[in-house]
Amino acid sequence: MRILTWNINGIRTIPQYHPWNGFKTQQARLDHLNADIVCFQEMKSSRKALTKDIAAPETYDAFISLPLKKSGYSGVATYTRRVPCKAEEGLTGLLDTKPPLTATERVSSHYPKDIPDLANLDSEGRAVTLDFGAFVLINVYAPNDGTETEDRIQFKIDYQKLLSERVRQLVEVEKREVIVLGDLNACAALIDHCEGPIMAKKLGLDPNSPDAESAFWAEKECRGWLHNWLVDAGGPFVDVVRQLHPDRKGMFTCWNTKISARESNYGTRIDYILVTPGLMPFVRGADIQADVKGSDHCPVYLDLDDAVMEGHATVESAPRLCAKYWDEYKQKSLGDFFGKKDAKPAPPKTPSQTQTPSTSQLSSSSQPLKPSTSLGSLTTSAKRKRAEPVPASTKKAKKGTIASFFTSNVPPLVAEPETEDEDYKLALALSQQPPSPSPAEKRSPSASRTKEKAQWNTLLARIPPPRCTVHDEPARELTTKQGTNKGKMFWICSRPVGPGYDRGREERRREDVNPEYRCDFFKWSNDVRREAMAKRESGDVES
Repeated sequence: MRILTWNINGIRTIPQYHPWNGFKTQQARLDHLNADIVCFQEMKSSRKALTKDIAAPETYDAFISLPLKKSGYSGVATYTRRVPCKAEEGLTGLLDTKPPLTATERVSSHYPKDIPDLANLDSEGRAVTLDFGAFVLINVYAPNDGTETEDRIQFKIDYQKLLSERVRQLVEVEKREVIVLGDLNACAALIDHCEGPIMAKKLGLDPNSPDAESAFWAEKECRGWLHNWLVDAGGPFVDVVRQLHPDRKGMFTCWNTKISARESNYGTRIDYILVTPGLMPFVRGADIQADVKGSDHCPVYLDLDDAVMEGHATVESAPRLCAKYWDEYKQKSLGDFFGKKDAKPAPPKTPSQTQTPSTSQLSSSSQPLKPSTSLGSLTTSAKRKRAEPVPASTKKAKKGTIASFFTSNVPPLVAEPETEDEDYKLALALSQQPPSPSPAEKRSPSASRTKEKAQWNTLLARIPPPRCTVHDEPARELTTKQGTNKGKMFWICSRPVGPGYDRGREERRREDVNPEYRCDFFKWSNDVRREAMAKRESGDVES
C-alpha cells in the first residue's frame, strides 16, 4: 500500500504543468501518481468551484475540507482507493455535518477541549481525519507564519497545540496507531534547511554539534514543537523518511520558485510522513519525489506492507463525508430528466393541416422574379402582400427548376465607351513616372536622411545585457510583480541562488558569502538603457 502526500499549491495550477497537462481528468492524474491514498494540501478552491471530475473521480473516494470563510485559500483533500471505516473533517469534532455525525460514525470519542477558540482553529480547512481500522490517517496543512504578524504566529502555535492534543488522545487514550502527514511548515533539524550550516556558523557554533541543533530549534517555536514530537525527543512519532535516509543532505521538499531556487536545490524539508512506532514493522520504503514538478513542493510517499490491514474489518460504502454524496453531484441533468418520460403520440393532423401546395401549383401561380439590382427592392418586395393566385391555364405548365427561378431573360449590361479627355490621360501618365533626381541627389545621398537613419538604428538597437560585478557574466532581466514598482524591469546576476548566495550586506555577512552562487548585482533596466545610449552617442559603442 502506497500513501502519498503533496502540497499542490492549487488544484487549478497542476494541469498547467507537464506531465499533468497531458491528462484530461483528475482520475488520470491520480492514477499517474500511482498511490492507493493521495493526500493534497493547499487545494485553494471553493466548494462551488470544484467540478465533479475533481471531487468525485470514478475509482477514488474523496474527502475534502475547505475554508469556511476565505475562498481560494488553504484546503486539503484525501483521495483513497481503500474505503475508510470512518471520516471526519477537521480535528475538533465541531465542524457541522448535516445531519450531525452519530457516535458510531465518529473517528474518536475524545476531542481537545482546553484550547481557546477551537472553532476558529478548525475553520480554515486544514485537516481531514480518516479511520482505516489499522491506523488513523490525518492529512494536515499547518499554518504558515511567513507573514510574521503576531496574530498569525499565535494562530500557528495554537493550531500545533490542537494537533498535538488530538494525536495524544488517539495514541494514549484510545491506543490507536496514527499517521500524520502533510505540509507541517516547519523543519525538524538543521539538515532540513538549506541555510542550516550558515545559521550555526553565524552563532559561532559547529553545524554538527548538539548546541547548533538546540539553537536551531529555539530560533522558531514551530521547529521545537516538531522536534519534540519525534521519538528521539520522547514524542509519539517516527520521521519515517529521515529514519530510512539518516545522513542524506539536500533532501528538500519545498523551494522558492520566485528566485528559481529549485534549480540549485536551495530549499527546505517541511513536508513529512510521521508514523507511530507500532507501524514501523510494516514500512517497506519511504522517500521524496523531487523530480515530480507542478508545484513549489514535491510529493513524499510511504510504502506499507499490505499485511498491516489484516485482521481489520472492511466496509463497502464510503462514509457520509465523502464528496460523491454532495447534493450538487446527486442532481440529475435535464437530459436524464426528460429522457425517462415516455414520448406521447402526436395528435393526428386534420386534412387542412396536412394539405400543402405542390411545386407545379407554386410555379404556375406566380411569375418568375427578375433579379433586383438593389437591396432596397428586395426588402420592399418581401414586405408586399402576396398576390392572389392566378387561375391555372388549361395548358399543362412546364415544371420549373431552381436554376430557372434565378435565371431570366434579362439583357446583359453593355459597357459604355470611355469618354476621358486628353488632358486627364496626360496627367495620369505623368503621375506614374518617377520624379527626376536633382543634380545634388545624383552626386550623393542626403546627409539629413543618413543622420536620421543612424539615429533610428541607435534608438532601436538591442541593448546588450550588463555584466554582474563579481562574476563578470551577462545579467538576467526580470520584472517587478508587486509593490510601487510593479511592472518595472531590472537586471540581476544570472547565477542561481544557493547556500551562501549574496543577499546583501544587511542580510549576509561577507565571510558567509559563497561566490559560487548569485551575487548582489542589481540595476534598473531604464538605467542600463540610459548608460548604453550615452556610450553610443559618445562613440563608445558596445559590441
